[in-house]
Amino acid sequence: MNQDPTIPAILIGIAHSGLRLATPYLYAAIGETFAQRSGVLNLGVEGIMLMGAFCGFYTVFQTGSLLLGLLAAAAIGALMGLGMAFISVTLKAEQGISGIGLYMFGLGTSSLLFKTTLGTVEGVNGFPEINFCLASYCLSQIPVIGEIFFRHNLLVYGAFALVPLSWWIINKTTWGLSIRAVGQNPQAADSLGVSVARVRYATVTLGGMLAGIAGASLSISLLNIFQENLTNGQGFIAVALVYFGSWTPFGVLAGAMLFSLVNALQLWVQVLGLNIPSDVAVMLPYLLTIIALALPFKRSLQPAALTKPFERGDN
Repeated sequence: MNQDPTIPAILIGIAHSGLRLATPYLYAAIGETFAQRSGVLNLGVEGIMLMGAFCGFYTVFQTGSLLLGLLAAAAIGALMGLGMAFISVTLKAEQGISGIGLYMFGLGTSSLLFKTTLGTVEGVNGFPEINFCLASYCLSQIPVIGEIFFRHNLLVYGAFALVPLSWWIINKTTWGLSIRAVGQNPQAADSLGVSVARVRYATVTLGGMLAGIAGASLSISLLNIFQENLTNGQGFIAVALVYFGSWTPFGVLAGAMLFSLVNALQLWVQVLGLNIPSDVAVMLPYLLTIIALALPFKRSLQPAALTKPFERGDN
C-alpha cells in the first residue's frame, strides 16, 4: 500500500530512462536506414558499434577529450562502413554473409584491443547533462516534463534531432531522391546519370559512421565504461528496427522508443526487486525483437533492390 505514492516517480524514471536508452538505437538504425534505402543490407552494425565504443572510450581515457573520442568513434565507424561498401558494392559479395563477417571482426578486434590496452574495466567522465537555464530557473525543474525531457546530454538530444533531419534529407533533397531511386530501381537511376556505386558507397559509409557514434554513445555518454561485448546485441536490434519502422526515420523512432521503454522497464523491474525472474526481465527486449520481425509490415515500402548487387545492363 505504501508503494502507491512512488508509482508516478517510477513512471517518470522509466520514461526518462527510455529516452536515454533509445540513443544508440536511433544512431545505428537511422544510419542503417540510409544504407538500406540505397539497397545495401549491413548486418555488421553490431561490430561497428563495438569498435566505435572502444575507440571512443580509449581516446577519452587517454586524452580526456570527449570531442576527440566522438571523432575517433565516427572515424572508425566510417572506415568500417567504407570496407563494407567495398565488399558489397565493388566486389558484389553476398551482403548477409559479409555483414556477419564484419560483426565478427568488430567483436574480436574490440575484445583484443580491450585486453591488450586496458585489461580491466575502467571509467571515464562522459558527456554531462545540458542545463537549459534562464537566469536562476532551469527547464529541468518543470514537474514531470522537465524531469523526463530536460535532463540529458548532447548525444541524447543529437540522436532525436537526427530523426527529422534524416527524414528531410531522404524525402526533400536531391541526394535523398537519388538514394531512393538507387534502392528502388538502380537500372533506371543509372540511365538518368546517377552513379549507383557512388550513392551506395556514401550511404553505407554514413551508416557506418553513425553506428560508430552509436557505440560511443554507450561508452562515453550512457555507461561511461567499456567492457567486452558492451553492445550486447543492440546493433542487431537496430537492423530489426529499420524493418519495424518500414524504412522511415519516424517509424524507426517509434520502434526505438518501444524497445527502449521495454528495456527501461526490465531495468526497473530488477532495481525494484519485483518477484519476476531476472532472466525473464532481461529477455524482454529480445523477445520483442522476435515478435516485431514476425509481424506483417508494409513490405511494399521495402526497397526493391535491397541486397541485390547492381550490374549495368541487368533487367
